[in-house]
Amino acid sequence: MISIQLPDGSKREFPGPVTVAEVAASIGAGLAKAALAGRVGQGAAARLVDTSHRIEADEHLAIVTEKDEAGLDIIRHSTAHLLAYAVKELFPEAQVTIGPTIEDGFYYDFAYKRPFTPEDLAAIEKKMGELAKKDEKVERRVLPRDDAVTYFKGLGEHYKAEIIESIPADQDVSLYSEGAFTDLCRGPHVPSTGKLKHFKLMKVAGAYWRGDHRNEQLQRVYGTAWTTKDDLQQYLTRLEEAEKRDHRKLGRELDLFHIDDHAPGVVFWHPKGWAVWQAVEQYMRQVYRDNGYQEVKGPQIIDKTLWEKTGHWDKYRENMFTTESEKRDYALKPMNCPGHILIFNQGIKSYRDLPVRFGEFGQCHRNEPSGGLHGIMRVRGFTQDDGHVFCTEDQILQECVDFTALLQKVYADFGFTDIIYKVATRPEKRIGSDEVWDKAEQALMASLRATNSDFTIAVGDGAFYGPKIEYTLKDALGRHWQCGTIQVDFSMPERLGAEYVTETSDRKHPVMLHRAILGSLERFIGILIEQHAGALPVWLAPVQAVVLNITDAQADYAREVADALQKAGIRTKLDLRNEKITYKIREHALQKVPYFIVLGDKEKEAGAVAVRARGNQDLGVMPLNQLVEVIQQAVADKR
Repeated sequence: MISIQLPDGSKREFPGPVTVAEVAASIGAGLAKAALAGRVGQGAAARLVDTSHRIEADEHLAIVTEKDEAGLDIIRHSTAHLLAYAVKELFPEAQVTIGPTIEDGFYYDFAYKRPFTPEDLAAIEKKMGELAKKDEKVERRVLPRDDAVTYFKGLGEHYKAEIIESIPADQDVSLYSEGAFTDLCRGPHVPSTGKLKHFKLMKVAGAYWRGDHRNEQLQRVYGTAWTTKDDLQQYLTRLEEAEKRDHRKLGRELDLFHIDDHAPGVVFWHPKGWAVWQAVEQYMRQVYRDNGYQEVKGPQIIDKTLWEKTGHWDKYRENMFTTESEKRDYALKPMNCPGHILIFNQGIKSYRDLPVRFGEFGQCHRNEPSGGLHGIMRVRGFTQDDGHVFCTEDQILQECVDFTALLQKVYADFGFTDIIYKVATRPEKRIGSDEVWDKAEQALMASLRATNSDFTIAVGDGAFYGPKIEYTLKDALGRHWQCGTIQVDFSMPERLGAEYVTETSDRKHPVMLHRAILGSLERFIGILIEQHAGALPVWLAPVQAVVLNITDAQADYAREVADALQKAGIRTKLDLRNEKITYKIREHALQKVPYFIVLGDKEKEAGAVAVRARGNQDLGVMPLNQLVEVIQQAVADKR
C-alpha cells in the first residue's frame, strides 16, 4: 500500500504506484479537472511535478490549481511552449531557443530569416488559440543527453542541441511534446493545451543568443497569460495606464528632460525638470541636516589602485569608464563608498566620535549596455542620495532603527506608504565571524520590528561582506520599485585601513553601513512622474502657479501678482499672451500646473485674485496674501 498525505492532514491509501492525476480524481471530479500539477515532499525538499508523475512510495502531496501562485507560473511556462508550437506551425524554418517565464508573462526567442511583423504576431496568436482549442495532451519523456542532442539536430534545431550539449554527458534530459511539437524543458507543464485560454502576445524585440552581443541576434516574442479573462483584461488596462504615465512621454510633453544620442544614457535636464530635481535634492539635503549627516563631496575620477584595493577593479572593470593621464589609469567612480572611507581616514577618530554619518549627492557612472538603457530610469550617469555610517558593532541596531523610521517618513512625504521589506541574510561564501553576522542580521530584523514593518527573509542573498535590507515601493499601478537599502559592511573599512581608537586605546575597524533612501535621483524622479501621471504634488511641481491676464488692461497688475508670488518662494509663470483666457487655461492645464490665477478688471480693481486649482476646482476670489498662504501651506503639507 502507498499512503498519500494531503495538506489538510488527511491520508489516502492506494494499492500501488499512483499518479498525481489519479490522486486528484480520488478526491473529486472538480479537483481532477482543475489540477495543473502536483507538489510532492515538504518544506525546502518539496518539488513541482506533472499530473502524470507516478508516486512510488509514501509521500506528501498537494494538488496545484490555477488558484496557486505556482499554478499561474506553470500556465505561463506552458503558454511559452504553445507560442513556440504556433511559430513552428506557421514558420517551419524558424529555430526555437529558450522560452522562460518573467514577471506578468513569458517570452520565447526565435532565429528566423526575417523580422516578425505585427501581422505575423497576430497570426501567431490566432494559431495559439486554435492549438489550445485542440486540447492536445502534453506528454513528458526522458532521454540520455547525447540522444537528445541527436534528436534536435535531426530536427534542424541547432540552438536546442547547443543548450543540451552544455549539460553534463552523464545526465538525462526531459522533453515535452504536444501534438507535432517537442521541446526541451524540465517542466512541469499543464496536462493539456486546453488549460491555456487567457493569453496575449505583446511585442517583438531583439535579443542576443545567450545574452552575448558577440553572438547572433534573435527575435524575442513577449506574451502574457492569466488564469481568468478578467485578470487578463485588468492587466492590459494597467498597461494602457502605464503607457499614459510613461515618464519618457511625459518628460517630452511637460518639457522636463531629454536623452540625446550625443550622450547616450545621460540626462539633459530642461529648466522645468531641473526645478523638480532641485526640489527633491533640497528636501533630501534638509533630511541630511536634520538627522546628523555631514554632507561631503568626493572626486569623480580616482586612481585604479583604489578600486583594486576594494575589489571593484577585478569584479566590475567592464562596467567602469576609464581614462589615462601621465601613464596612470583612472576610473570614473561607479559608487561613492571608497571616497567616504578616504574622508573618514583623515585624522584620528575615537569611539566617542562614532557614529560618523556622511551623506553625498554623488554623481556616478556605470557603463550599462545600450540595450538596457530606459529613459531616466536606467542610465549611465546618475546621482545617488548616498550615505555611509561608520559605527561600532553595538551601534548597528540603533542606526538601523533610526534609518528605517527616517526612510518611512521620506517615502510618505513623496506619496508612498506601501513599502515591501526584505532582509537578505548571510551567503555561503562570506567574511566575518558568525557572531558578528548574528549581531548584524538581528539588528536589521529588530529595526524593522521596531517600526512595525512586516518583512520576508531572503536566505543567503546577502553580500559576502554583510547582510542588508531592501526597501521596495509599490506605486499607484501596483508596480514594485526597489529604491532604498541599508547594508552592513565588515570588509571595506578594513581593506582601506579605516580605524578608530577604542576605550582601551586599541585600534579597531569600524562597521560601515551603506544606506540610500531614494537611490538614483534620476530613477526616483522617473518613478515620481509615473506615480503622479505628471501631475506632481504642489511642493514638487516645476511651476506651482501660473498668472493669466484676460486682456492687456490687466498686464501690469499681473506682473505685480507674479512678482509677489515669486518673492514668496512660489515657482510662478507669467502668461501675458494675447490669447483667449480659455485657451491659456487649457494649455497650462495640459502642463499640469497646480494653481491658475486669473485676473480680469474686477480682480484688478479689488486688488484680489481669482483662483482655480488643478482638476478644474474653482477656489473663488481671494486676497493675494491669502493665496500665498494657501500655496505655502500646500507645500508645507507635502500635498
